Amino acid sequence: MKGKVTVRLKAGVLDVEGKAIEGALAKLGFNGVGAVRVGKVFEVELAETDPAAAKAALTAMAKGLLANPVMETFEVALEPG
Repeated sequence: MKGKVTVRLKAGVLDVEGKAIEGALAKLGFNGVGAVRVGKVFEVELAETDPAAAKAALTAMAKGLLANPVMETFEVALEPG
């Protein structure tokens, strides 16, 4: 079973990388671009076959290692199939 953990900075946390990308896009002529926020996506292949257990494992991974709970939020999703 495959899952995804999407990690993003919390609202109010300055996204320096996003600001740099926003400025670069403007310099390249992409006008009208609003705020750019950068995140991370972790694709994880699991041996688990039970969807509830797989989601619980992904959540534990996110809380334990993949996301910094002080600065980041995360979403867990299972891929169909």
